[in-house]
Order: sequence, then C-alpha cells, then structure tokens
Amino acid sequence: MQHLIRTSDFSKEEILDIFDDAREFLKFEPNEILKGKIIVTLFFENSTRTRSSFEIAAKRLGAEVVSLDVSTSSTSKGETIFDTVANINAMKPDAIIIRHSECGLPESLTGYVDCPIINAGDGKHAHPTQALLDLFTIYEHFEGQTEGKKIAIVGDVRTSRVAGSNRRLLPSFGIDVSFISPECFRYEGDDFKTYTKISDIIDELDIIMSLRTQLERHSEVYFESLNEYAKDYCITTEVMGDRNIILLHPGPVNRNVDISDEMLKDPRSKVLQQVTNGVAIRAAVLKKLIHLVYDVRRDDARFRQQIGLPGRFDEMRKKYPERREWNSLTVSTEQKDNELIQLGFSVSGN
Repeated sequence: MQHLIRTSDFSKEEILDIFDDAREFLKFEPNEILKGKIIVTLFFENSTRTRSSFEIAAKRLGAEVVSLDVSTSSTSKGETIFDTVANINAMKPDAIIIRHSECGLPESLTGYVDCPIINAGDGKHAHPTQALLDLFTIYEHFEGQTEGKKIAIVGDVRTSRVAGSNRRLLPSFGIDVSFISPECFRYEGDDFKTYTKISDIIDELDIIMSLRTQLERHSEVYFESLNEYAKDYCITTEVMGDRNIILLHPGPVNRNVDISDEMLKDPRSKVLQQVTNGVAIRAAVLKKLIHLVYDVRRDDARFRQQIGLPGRFDEMRKKYPERREWNSLTVSTEQKDNELIQLGFSVSGN
C-alpha cells in the first residue's frame, strides 16, 4: 500500500505516469475507473481549491466522497485524531485525504489505517499535490523541456508548505529554484539562492510564483499593513514588463497584495490553469493510489515509444515502477483454484 505524504513518495517515472493520466483526465470525459470506491476527506484547516478539486476529481472517476465536518465530529468531544482516523478506517474506506495544521500528522496516521493516506497540507511542512500540479503546469507550458528553467518563489517562503514541497520537487526536473522575500519571511536554509528584491533576479527568470502572506502562522506583526508589503512584493504589469515569464500562485490570491488585478488578467498568468490542472492531477493521484487493476495500455505505449532506442529495454526493466501485485485482489470461486493461487491472487471459496 502506498501513501502520498510528500513529493518524494513518488519516483520521477511515477510522476511522469501521473502526468500522462492527468492529460487524459483534462478531457473531462466520463470515467468510472473508481466506481464503488469510497473516499473520506478530513479538513481541519480551511480549503477551497484543494478540497473541491479532490472531491470533483473523485466524483469524475465514479467514486463516492464522504466529507467529515470536523467541527461536529468527535474530535470536538475530546477524541484524539488518531482514534478518529482509526474509527474511520474501521468503516473500510478506500482512501483518506487529510489537511491539518500539525506538521507530520498525516505521516503519523499511516500506522492506524490500511488504506492510502493523502496529505492535503500539513502545517508548514508539505503540500504534495499542489507541488505536483505546479510542476505539471510548468511541464506542459514548456512542452516537457524543464531542464535549466529558473523559477523564483516570492513572499512568505518561511511558513509556506507550497514553497517547501516545490523546493524539494522542482530541482528533480532540472528547474533552478530561488526565493525572494523580506528578511522576516526568509527561507531558513542556505541550499537555495535568496533575494530581497524582485528586480535582483527577474531578468533571469522563466517562471515566477507568488505566495499568500500567511499572517495566521506568525506570532509577530512585521508590517503595519499588507499594502506596505505589497509595495515591494506585489507582482504587477510594471514589475513583469514585457518579459516572457509565466506567473503562478497556489491560491487564495490576495488581490493587489500578491498579484495586481491587471496581472491576473494577463495571458502570462496561469493561476486559473493551475486550478484546472489541479483537478486532473488529483484525479491521477487517486487513480494511482486506489485503482488496483494493471493498465497494460500504459506499458504498451511506453514500450512502443522506446523499444527501438539502444539500451532502453534493459533500463525500463531495471527501473520499472513498483505496482500492486495480484495478492492485493481476492477472487471468490466455488472451488480452490491452484492456478490463480500460483499467479498470486488471494482465493476464497463461496
């Protein structure tokens, strides 16, 4: 069983497979690949895009979604989150999607379940599906040519789980990551270039990502108002000029603080495309973690594309992504079938 806690839970090959599925799901054609599956969502922090896109993605694939209202759940009566999740798991869902303010909580819950846990954001730590959809947006815009591209992430990088997941994921696709922020929001590390002014690096960029200032995660007041912050860090048409840079934002956008009204309408802004891509990426993640049947068409397509290249067959064989085996499926038969057992199926008699 596989969980998605951080982006490193998927290999590069697995991510490219997810992108293949996402392209298909962007057609928004009827699909019942998860028909009969039940997905539970547990959001202990506010969400619009992540929660809605997960639920829409699940329903587009034929799954049923149970959204637990945490304000009326037993956690408000003193039940621990571990007991809550263990009880939900006892109801046999096919996946649990969770967002929580405590860093590391989704990972700690994996020992209480026998279905996939999907991290929809845990405190300042990680937001893996957001990073995957950000990368997908970049990957599609540049037609897969991401090697050597440069991105600057602007704003409250210290507390941003989006910045955290992207700084871990994007370099694996050859993208150079830098940060731009005031001193109070600066990334606490020395493994990435950091700047205090957008003008210091903008001429080198292919992508710029703006972040929301997360005042709720800070114990101190650093600016008299958000307008003071916006003077130096709002992405405007004046800041962008005529540069060929695409603009991203994970949402929600504080208009005229993070990004100006005019810039949001600019063709270089991919903010709404990110939202659309988010549904497709999350559908692909759900398919990967929940769907059990081996898709022979994917291997056939990959084989046909690469078999003629020297050494590729051996490389494909050695690096074949792990998949669930037949022993995860139970076949009910009237009598014991040794051939099915030899193939690895679990067999039960009627």
